[in-house]
Order: sequence, then structure tokens, then C-alpha cells
Amino acid sequence: MAKCVLAIDQGTSSTRTILFNHEGRILGQSQKEHKQFYPKPGWVEHDPLEIWENTCQLIQQVLAETGVAKDDIAALGITNQRETTLIWQKSTGKPIHNALVWQDTRTDAIITQLASTGGQDRFRGKVGLPLATYFSGPKIAWLLENVPNAREQSEAGDLLFGTIDTWLIWNLTGGTNGGLHLTDVSNASRTMLMNLDSLDWDADMLAELQIPETLLPTIMPSSGFYGECRIADLEGVPIAGDLGDQQAALFGQNCFRPGEAKNTYGTGCFMLMNTGNYPVQSHHGLLTTLGYKIGQEAPVYCLEGSIAITGALVQWLRDNLHLIEKSSDVETLAETVEDSGGIYFVPAFSGLYAPYWKSDARGVIVGLTRFINSGHIARAVLEATAYQTREVLDAMFQDSGVELKELRVDGGMTRNNLLMQFQADILGVPVIKPVVAETTALGAAYAAGLAVGYWEKKEELIANWQMDRHWEPAILPEQRARLYAGWKKAVTRTFDWVD
Repeated sequence: MAKCVLAIDQGTSSTRTILFNHEGRILGQSQKEHKQFYPKPGWVEHDPLEIWENTCQLIQQVLAETGVAKDDIAALGITNQRETTLIWQKSTGKPIHNALVWQDTRTDAIITQLASTGGQDRFRGKVGLPLATYFSGPKIAWLLENVPNAREQSEAGDLLFGTIDTWLIWNLTGGTNGGLHLTDVSNASRTMLMNLDSLDWDADMLAELQIPETLLPTIMPSSGFYGECRIADLEGVPIAGDLGDQQAALFGQNCFRPGEAKNTYGTGCFMLMNTGNYPVQSHHGLLTTLGYKIGQEAPVYCLEGSIAITGALVQWLRDNLHLIEKSSDVETLAETVEDSGGIYFVPAFSGLYAPYWKSDARGVIVGLTRFINSGHIARAVLEATAYQTREVLDAMFQDSGVELKELRVDGGMTRNNLLMQFQADILGVPVIKPVVAETTALGAAYAAGLAVGYWEKKEELIANWQMDRHWEPAILPEQRARLYAGWKKAVTRTFDWVD
């Protein structure tokens, strides 16, 4: 048996390569940040060529540092920042424009126009999503209309669309020399273009957004054989797993049964609950999305609450206000005060996502007095993540009727003890972190390993899961209710800011 599985975890702020053994433990990893571009307020872009170059460097680096050879790798799994949209030329491999990141709000006019007939939930029944700038389909439409000659090139068949997984798979399997143009059901479900029932591109949605189907990749299962790598460092290694990052975290947290849920704390924050083999439509601001599909098995659906700005708010504190030197310093600064001093920070930098879906909202800090110092601001930054998670959990309960007994958590922010304790406090349930917190990459590895028989069945993955830490609620219900009521009041102050 090959001794490990490789995962590429291409995130919003960085790319990582991680090698996992059969017990789901990390053998080695490498990571590199990529540049964020903000050409206009609300616009967020990435350079796809930089992401691809970083990926190649990180593959070389993790293999060199661990001494693992390509023949030791059973399979490659990919997980990616979802909704981030790019279009490139099939003939040259060059993007026609920087990638439009999932946080980007430039499609607001398109969304408003679409919603003018039938409202924000006009297409929810077939695609599971409200009309919002978040999703890929409107971003494709913007690129085709605004990049010179893009419409003509697409009609000539020389352009390809992909989320970042598709871009990486195409390059890994040959690029301009026969690269495979593929994605999986979880990523396809975030475009607003895939029908939830058929798991295929929806002709009506393509017509509505004027997107030619020739632009789109073939939709595959999340766990299954895609093709073999054709780059030197991974020549012959099968690509066998592909999941959007939040679905990969669900998979890595072993949420295989209906009602099981996880929350990932990264650039944004994302809670997913497994709802089984049938889509559950949300009436409280959540998304209905594909969780995963293993080979020929029935697809698994999820309810999801998406929060745009969590870890990104800590980065803003570091990069824009320079109150901290590195992201991990936020906890030290926040610990200099006992509480947030009565302030709330609602980070609606790109509008509000779940459960509000208000693209015209913008961020606020409320409750400021002369008493407030940098420690209070740092603490309010952390508490904002916990409050937003509470809002999503409330909506999830209203839609599903399932009351969570515990919340499984993962992602970089789970290293912040103050945040995790406040999360338990404001939810009123235990918060549990696994030994391997990098569950996004682990989920991609698990999907790939299952497809090639490295792991024979899901029960092996469940046996690998072990608890690292847990946090119990430590405040009274009256205090919890008072703090949360203040948050809900603060959120209303963000509404209708952009005319």
C-alpha cells in the first residue's frame, strides 16, 4: 500500500499542501499566502497564475521536506475556496482577467436586475440559493460582458470557466496539452447554475445569465477517479477527490449522518449540517447545497450558513489598522480587557451573508465611548465571529428542528482559546475541536483515498477522529440573552447603507 495521500488546500488567503497517513495524521505540510487585490471598494481579486505557481512550489516543498516520493502517494485530493470565479483561454492557458473572489460584490447590479422579477428567492427552488453577489454564475456573466472580446471568444469555444479546483485540475492534467476540464457536485452547486435534483447544468439558468454551456466543466462525484497528474513531481498520481472547502471540512469532520454539523473558522465562517439524501429548502436565510457524492452513491445534501468576514476581520485589524503584528496577537490584545466594553463590531464589509443576505449593508462599530481602547476593539473583533455563528445556528434550528448538542469546530481560528470559550458561552453548548484541526484538507484526502481503496469504507475515517479540546459554556443564560440582544440591535445599524 502507498503510504500517504496528498491534499491541495487552496484557500482564500493561502495555499497549502498536506500529506496524510492512513490514521489521518499529518506527515508534512507547506503553506504560502497569495496577494489580495482590491481595485475598487467591494471588489476582491486573486491572480490565478500566482495561485498555480504557488501550488507547484508547495508540492515540491512538501515532498522534499518529508522525503515522500510520488510513488508513495496513493491519490491526490483537492479542496478550494468556493465561488471564486475565473475564465481562461483554452489555447494559451492564460486567464482573461484576475479571478473574482467569492467576497467580491461587483455583480450587485446583475443581482438587482434578476431579483426585480420574482424576488431574491426567484431561483431557490431549483438551485438552493438566493440571489446574491456571493455565487459564481453572475460573476461569469460579469466577466463575459465586461472583459473585451470575452463574449466572442466564448462563442468561438476558446474560453473555459472554473472555480479554483477546476483551474488546478486542468493544469495538473496537462493544461493546454489536453488538460481535463472538471469540477465536482459540491463546487457546481455554488454557481447558481446546477440543478439540485439532476446534478447537471440547468438550461434555464444558463439562458437567464447568457452563459454558453461550452464554457462549463463536466460535473463529477466528489470522490472518484478524475485522471492522472501530468506534472513532473506528481506524474501518474491519480486525482480522485474534489470538494469545495466547507464540504471538505464536513467530510473531514465525519459528519456522515443527517443532523451532524460542523463550523469552520477561516477567512469566513461556514456552518454545514448534513440533511441526508434529499435537499431541504431553507426559509430562514440558509443555503441548500450539495454536501458530497461518493462514486455512484446517492448525493448528500446540506443546509449551510455562510458568514463572509471572520478571520478576515483579524487580518483587517493587522493590515489596515496595524493594531497587531500578526494574526495570533489578537488574542493577547483582547485578553488585556475583561470584556468588549459594550461595543459591537459588525463586519459587513461585503454586505451581510446568512441569514440576512443584504448586499447593501456595510460594517459598523457601535457603542463607542472614551473608555474604549485597542483591547476592547480586539475583543469585539473576536466576539463578532461567535455572534454571527449563533445567528446561523438559530436559523439552522428553525429550518431543521434539530437542536445541536455540541458543535464540532475546525480551521485556523480554533487555536484562539478566548474565541472558542466565548463561542461556547454564546451558543450554550459544548464546542469540540478534533486532534487534526485541518479538516478541510483532511476531507479532500479522505475523498481521494476512498476512491482508490486507500481507505475501504467511511467507518475507517470515523475511527480516526479524536477529540483534542472542548469548551463548556461558562456564563448564565440571562447574560447570554443580554449580550446577544445587543448584537442583534447592532446588526440593524448596518442595513441599507449603500444606496
